[in-house]
Amino acid sequence: MYTVLTPSFPLNTFSSPISIVSQTFIYDYPMAAMATAFTSSLSKTQFFDKSSFYGSPLSPRAAQPTKSAPHSFSITMSAAPAYDLDNFKFRPIKESIVAREMTRRYMTDMITYADTDVVIVGAGSAGLSCAYELSKNPNINIAIIEQSVSPGGGAWLGGQLFSAMIVRKPAHKFLDELGIEYEDQDNYVVIKHAALFTSTIMSKLLARPNVKLFNAVAAEDLIVRGDRVSGVVTNWALVSMNHDTQSCMDPNVMEAKVVVSSCGHDGPFGATGVKRLRNIGMIESVPGMKALDMNAAEDAIVELTREIVPGMIVAGMEVAEIDGSPRMGPTFGAMMISGQKAAHLALRALGQPNALDSEVKTAEPELILASAESDETVDA
Repeated sequence: MYTVLTPSFPLNTFSSPISIVSQTFIYDYPMAAMATAFTSSLSKTQFFDKSSFYGSPLSPRAAQPTKSAPHSFSITMSAAPAYDLDNFKFRPIKESIVAREMTRRYMTDMITYADTDVVIVGAGSAGLSCAYELSKNPNINIAIIEQSVSPGGGAWLGGQLFSAMIVRKPAHKFLDELGIEYEDQDNYVVIKHAALFTSTIMSKLLARPNVKLFNAVAAEDLIVRGDRVSGVVTNWALVSMNHDTQSCMDPNVMEAKVVVSSCGHDGPFGATGVKRLRNIGMIESVPGMKALDMNAAEDAIVELTREIVPGMIVAGMEVAEIDGSPRMGPTFGAMMISGQKAAHLALRALGQPNALDSEVKTAEPELILASAESDETVDA
């Protein structure tokens, strides 16, 4: 029996504690000169022991704050592998077997997910969080479409290509569920490398039998019947990027009861869902996100995660593009919680137990989504 696992925070009224973050912008200053000036003005001792950079004081590595979900590691350096490294040999295989194993499984997945419950477009932090939450229900089949070879979006690094990931509370409870360690800094937590979040959620998600990730695949268009989004039009990402170099390279399709668009902010493959809705007249405009305001942005992203037209839910930074809300910069909690909220909106649409309703609705999915409250639906 499937039992809905309710997040440890209310998705309808989610709010993060206010954080004051000092932003310093440097323009027209060569990188090498900037690095030289910085390193010459601060010794290593000064940097790690005294400077707080207007945030919490930096403590020595030996005195880190308490971390969540501690793990017990036992490493024995002298432990030998279960095989002889000096005389290691692989068992023989025919090259054609490798080709058949890959092809058969991929083609089977394409057949299985040609008509599925939920298609998530975009495997960034919001899309992965949405898929993770949905996959807890074994009755729901989820296809994830990601144009990049490497899923994760911008969540492999923090801001300005730095390593650490900042997550404002209470979104750290999602990290607790995933078993990701972090440093506790009052109103926020710090994961020492953003890749720890992305690799952890991906490894847990992709091991589940009701999820398939189609990476290096682009969503070129939407399937629309009447006023309802009913799936996506797909193609290899490299084909999508080269339509102007060849004659006709027709796409494929995936039908879905619910489409979740989490394509990120505007860019080559960003905000493609809402931009396509605008182009075909289902929404009036895509104003784009406003300038950075972390405290306003993260609460707004979660609050405005919703069904944008019947059959299509928008999550993550794509929400900011459609609503003109501020960008948040290098904080990631809203991406996670927006993804979770999108998952429960999809569960509601499918008549499944969810954390947004006091009772489970049993109407047909199209009736549930189409009957969203007026303050959660953008008029076409």
